[in-house]
Amino acid sequence: MTDAVSDDQSLQDRYAPSGRCFGCGPANDKGLRIKSHGRGDMVVATWMPEPHHEAFEGMLSGGIIGTLLDCHSNWTAALHLMKKSGQESLPCTVTSEFKVNLLRPTPTAAPVQLEAHVVESSADRATVEATLTAAGKVTATCRGVFVAVKEGHPAFGRW
Repeated sequence: MTDAVSDDQSLQDRYAPSGRCFGCGPANDKGLRIKSHGRGDMVVATWMPEPHHEAFEGMLSGGIIGTLLDCHSNWTAALHLMKKSGQESLPCTVTSEFKVNLLRPTPTAAPVQLEAHVVESSADRATVEATLTAAGKVTATCRGVFVAVKEGHPAFGRW
């Protein structure tokens, strides 16, 4: 198996090139199109806000922040569960629980960075903690539980 984190291709482009998710789908022209990259036990992404992502002049919308952290954390969970099981394809994972803490306004003048890692897991779920950093300061954190779904679930087979 080629290591899923050995090159610069994003997880989304590698495993779900036709994905339409608003936050991370490469095929969604109106979406955020985040690009997550595995780096050891961490998954990282850099994303550039645009003016239409703002809540007010120069500051990122809390809803966009939540979407960035949710999608990025979901990919972190899926990659972890794939590696843990020794599979070559990602399980389809969905958000089961998710809490975002908005610590300070997030400026939109420069790219933001996302970092996430798994803090706990079982065979079919992973708990992920993540941060969003802008201008060198952590502006938001999250903790979520992401569950691998089985055939019959609407999200099954989406990537």
